[in-house]
Amino acid sequence: MPGIDECLLEAMALPGARGAALVDWSSGLALGTAGESPVGDHETTAAETAELARAAAEYESFAPAGTDPAHGGGAVSSAGSSAGLSAGPPVEDLIVTTRTGYHVLRFVETSFDSSVFLHLWLDRADGNLALARHRLRALAEGLVLR
Repeated sequence: MPGIDECLLEAMALPGARGAALVDWSSGLALGTAGESPVGDHETTAAETAELARAAAEYESFAPAGTDPAHGGGAVSSAGSSAGLSAGPPVEDLIVTTRTGYHVLRFVETSFDSSVFLHLWLDRADGNLALARHRLRALAEGLVLR
């Protein structure tokens, strides 16, 4: 099971990868980075992407009522039982498309109370969005945070 550095290096091996980071969306801090940053500073990018992740995880439009994003809980129906969704972050990933690239934010489920996501910046001409989503899911599931 890969740690942070190994996970980011694997993400950077994807076609078109320009930069990768593991970010805590509650603090906006980068826990690890690799490659380039779209604005030249990984900490600024981490803070800005954390705002997007926080909005998606906390706003009811994206995280249905009955979920607890801070505790990684899945949706709960009005009867109090699981709504057929597995436990984990209420949002799996976010994709932002720009004229020159893709930003994929993949939420990471952990055994402790966390708010962590992987951010991958892909070149639009060379990147493969479907492959990136597939690999980021596998990386997020195998990531070991120590």
